[in-house]
Amino acid sequence: MAFSVSYSPVFLEHRPENYHPENPDRLLRAVNALKKASLWKPVEPVPVPEEELLRVHSKDYVELVKERSRTFSYLDPDTYVSPGTWEASLLAFGASRLAVKLALERKGLHLALVRPPGHHAGRAGRAFNASTLGFCIFNNAAYAAKVAEELAERVLVIDFDAHHGNGTQEILWDDEVVHIDLHERDIYPWSGYEHEVGGKPGTKINLPMPHYSGDDDYIYAWNEVVLPVLAQFRPKLVVISAGFDGFLGENLTTLRLSELFFAYAGSTLSRYPLAVIFEGGYSIGLDRGLPAFIKGYLSGEIREVPVRPSYETLRTVARVKEIQSEWWEF
Repeated sequence: MAFSVSYSPVFLEHRPENYHPENPDRLLRAVNALKKASLWKPVEPVPVPEEELLRVHSKDYVELVKERSRTFSYLDPDTYVSPGTWEASLLAFGASRLAVKLALERKGLHLALVRPPGHHAGRAGRAFNASTLGFCIFNNAAYAAKVAEELAERVLVIDFDAHHGNGTQEILWDDEVVHIDLHERDIYPWSGYEHEVGGKPGTKINLPMPHYSGDDDYIYAWNEVVLPVLAQFRPKLVVISAGFDGFLGENLTTLRLSELFFAYAGSTLSRYPLAVIFEGGYSIGLDRGLPAFIKGYLSGEIREVPVRPSYETLRTVARVKEIQSEWWEF
């Protein structure tokens, strides 16, 4: 099965002056994990022209980032820009575009291993209730979805980062693109609730998972909501906003996911071409979750996993199905 990693050392040039969790080392850690798992097949992306940013962001916001990244500064308490940010951002869009094109041409899984991350970045910066940009600059996944939509029409986005992809939801709110988002409930960015169904209702599907959710909870939600929607929508391409910060030991949230969920999720997607856009993940999730997802996809072996979800998960999934049943069959 076709597989590639769109990557460039330029992504390391978006860098903080002092300690920050979103730093170049996390990308090097991901590269090392892929090499160790014999999953290192790099392809070189090219940057997009600046005007491509305007497909998903406002001119004022683009100009702000361009100006501020001439030196090191903070856009907000969470999110920095540095002299390497602008070039890295244009190249991250280029890598996302390349992942989409390769997935459509060759099928298989094509990973855009990019920085800075993007799924919290809305059209003009902060999106919905978010207090900050949450480490993100420009929305790589939303851009990938727009490129894919132009080339393939039916496009579906799945975001399994531990935090809601509020920027992606905002940018695609009135779009035909179906966006399914599994994330921990009631944490940053304080959005992504069941009732948020999109400007074209039914195109936005949120699964705000209970605190301390683990593999059983996520696999249950995946089987009950994600797979039925995939089967009915039959996308020509799936864009994955791939965050691994829900892995047990990442310590940014209370989620307790392991290789089991990521491998299972990957395996169930093996019949679809995937453009996988890298988002969160800072430590053990990169070492173990990222390779597990890719290996699960490439194996294509869907094994039935018996699960015992929590009562809170059963209630959450039931609520989602009740709301979405107007547009989807479960």
